[in-house]
Amino acid sequence: MALDASDIERALARSSPSSAPGPDRTPNSVSKCINKAVPDLMISLLSPLVSHGFHPPSLKRADGIVLDKPCKPSNDSPSSFRVIVVLQIFSQILERIMNSSLSCVARVVGLLNPHQCGSLAGLSVVDVCNTLSHEVRTLQMDKRKVSTLFLIIKGGFDNVSPSSLCGMLSAKGVNPYLVACTRSFITGRSCRLLFQGSPKVFAPVLVGTPQGSPVSPLLFVIYVSGLHRDIPHGLTLSYVDDFALTVSSESYRKNVQLLQRHYAILKTKGSSLGVGFLIPKARLIHWPTNRNRDEPSRAPIYLDGSIFNP
Repeated sequence: MALDASDIERALARSSPSSAPGPDRTPNSVSKCINKAVPDLMISLLSPLVSHGFHPPSLKRADGIVLDKPCKPSNDSPSSFRVIVVLQIFSQILERIMNSSLSCVARVVGLLNPHQCGSLAGLSVVDVCNTLSHEVRTLQMDKRKVSTLFLIIKGGFDNVSPSSLCGMLSAKGVNPYLVACTRSFITGRSCRLLFQGSPKVFAPVLVGTPQGSPVSPLLFVIYVSGLHRDIPHGLTLSYVDDFALTVSSESYRKNVQLLQRHYAILKTKGSSLGVGFLIPKARLIHWPTNRNRDEPSRAPIYLDGSIFNP
């Protein structure tokens, strides 16, 4: 792939001047000034990396800023904190170029499911809500009872397997250059956690994609695209790591049975990818109709030993 000035300009245009700098301590505003003063400099530095699909080790270091989660009763568990990952500026430029190239071919070669949204150009949360609303109403017009189970993938980006992801790309016939870029980007990474009193020592990261990366969301939705199921008289929708399984039948209790069956299959497929679901945050909805005069259904669903009322 040949790199030109427009690729650099587009990548820099998408970077916020107020973003926190990574381990190189170079803010985005500086890189924009450099490119404006010496336009050929970044092209000469980055072109060899792009043409060979190589992400140098010096750009694979990241800082993880540890923040307290609000409304947590105590701080004695890792789940009481969240980590914001900040990357080096030249790494972000490479990742934005990689994201533009990969997103162009992802749908063409079938790397993405048509019902996936989020982190994809032109598909927002509004599209997910409208699609779900339309599907529910369409099924109700056939006098069917409709129910939806909402699930959240646990850990998300942290569980992406480099070998599995690159295997998916290769199996779909993605250009070897993009496969090499992906493999080089997500392997051999390191990160240091920053909090009061931290040792500030870099440690290897063996799995996952960095959450602060411009290309990580796209890589993640590609990785979980295989979790989408074809549901007769229903639909699987997702927005990044949020999944919605919608089913319909002659009764809500039958819907619960169908949802439990689909969840079991989804859980098995997720396990093969090293992906699980955050069960405590699961939600069940039995969709009513304006013409239904009966009491709303209270049929619950059982997931991994826990009961969830609608």
